[in-house]
Amino acid sequence: MKHYDDSFAHDHLPPADLLPHFVDDLPQFRHPEFLNCVDRLLDRHIREGNGDRICLRTFTTTWTYQQLFEKANQIAHVLVDDLGLKSGNRVLLRSANNPMMVACWYGILKAGGIVVATMPLLRSKELTTIIDCAEISHALCDASLQEELSLVVSPFLKKTSLFDGSEQRPSELENAMKPKPTHFDNYHSKSDSVALIGFTSGTTGLPKMTAHYHKDILNICEAFPVYSLQPTPNDIFTGSPPLGFTFGLGGLVLFPMYFGASTFLIEKPTPDLLLQAIQEHRVSICFTAPTAWRVLTTKVADYDISSLRKCVSAGETLPLKVWQDWYDATGLKIIDGIGSTELLHIFISSHEDNMKPGATGVPILGYQARIVDQMGNELPTGQPGRLAVKGMTGCKYLNRTEKQQEYVENGWNITGDIFRQDEDGYFWFVARGDDMIISSGYNIAAIEVESVLLTHDDIHECAVVGVPDEERGMLVCAHIVLKEKDKASDELKKSIQQWFKEVAAPYKYPRVIHFTDALPKTETGKIQRFRLKSSN
Repeated sequence: MKHYDDSFAHDHLPPADLLPHFVDDLPQFRHPEFLNCVDRLLDRHIREGNGDRICLRTFTTTWTYQQLFEKANQIAHVLVDDLGLKSGNRVLLRSANNPMMVACWYGILKAGGIVVATMPLLRSKELTTIIDCAEISHALCDASLQEELSLVVSPFLKKTSLFDGSEQRPSELENAMKPKPTHFDNYHSKSDSVALIGFTSGTTGLPKMTAHYHKDILNICEAFPVYSLQPTPNDIFTGSPPLGFTFGLGGLVLFPMYFGASTFLIEKPTPDLLLQAIQEHRVSICFTAPTAWRVLTTKVADYDISSLRKCVSAGETLPLKVWQDWYDATGLKIIDGIGSTELLHIFISSHEDNMKPGATGVPILGYQARIVDQMGNELPTGQPGRLAVKGMTGCKYLNRTEKQQEYVENGWNITGDIFRQDEDGYFWFVARGDDMIISSGYNIAAIEVESVLLTHDDIHECAVVGVPDEERGMLVCAHIVLKEKDKASDELKKSIQQWFKEVAAPYKYPRVIHFTDALPKTETGKIQRFRLKSSN
């Protein structure tokens, strides 16, 4: 039996010989031939009599599992009955983090569609690229974000339906849902049917499409949360990453619902709103990026966060100073982790009992990792090299054979990060593969320079890049945001440079310093170093 009527996604998967080796021999990672992940994540709670449990919360509304289940079923009916969705069609999902977006996510999978969730800040040019690459036929869009989508001109996009994520007034989708039954027979997908396509946030050229199966979605719920969080149905999750980012999808939808917990969604999650949610709604688990943890530390004394028991950081590496400052202020240890869109979620992390501050951690249950050279040979302990990972999820680029060959070598996923492994087996981040600065023959990791600069009393934030130089090949260039911006001066630059040479290896000091009011960031909080490189 084929997977779908529309076979686009499966037709464009990499050939078998280019796929990574999958390590899924543990019983929790094995699944029956037929599997729709929504049954385990949502429908099961209704069958087991837990429909009245709270599932989704915001500052203005609360949904039970029963309400989410019924709305997802009605959305599936609208997609199939009114919008002509065929199994395997790709559906663009465009919204900030709100309950209706979650209902649409489940409704698409129930109907046999493939979810392509996107970041709210994307513009029409980027949306057009995504729609054309994935040949997307349908879109479900929050009415507040329709303007950019309405500017898209694509031969593929046929049907769009708008919903109101703020739940203030019924929109097109809600009106179509009203007469629909609250029961829907889920599409009979296979465990290795494509369920979602995630677009990587690459900085150049065409974005890459990563495909993930129904079983992948369930498997990540048995990996990181079991290893690091030990969730219970009484936990309340919150965080800042958008659901269009797989870090956010896992942390704010999949993990809480797999364990029958609830999640607190914030459409525009500022540090103050995160702290307010934790205080008022007794949130126990929070996911956000290192840059946000830094700001939260400066504000946390004004809030009651006694309910918080687990703090998770990902998106980029967590500087030791940010970890230490938060620990000193709260007594809570931030759990660092590295994941990727290609592997769907976090694969190296730690838990409170085995944590080494400053290290990313060890491979979590379901994954293996090692450090390799350019030829794929394993490197000795302590030597920096390329991070190679394999486990029960792995890279499956659609329609990009050449990129698949770059990412997967000898069955291992090559993440593009430079790490080293210590004698205890812990992995330490050194640099992104493209963030190594080679100056006068020295290999200098941008992140090392940043972590030193962040300990300076006057520096609030910084990002370090390499800039071309005829004499040295590259120079270390630091873009610095000061705590007091009016202190910026040439004298302070010289003072910072002199101080750096006294506290760290002098060859790493930033020969170029730019003071700036703000660093360019993605909406997930990652610093956009490529923009800093191009601005020099």
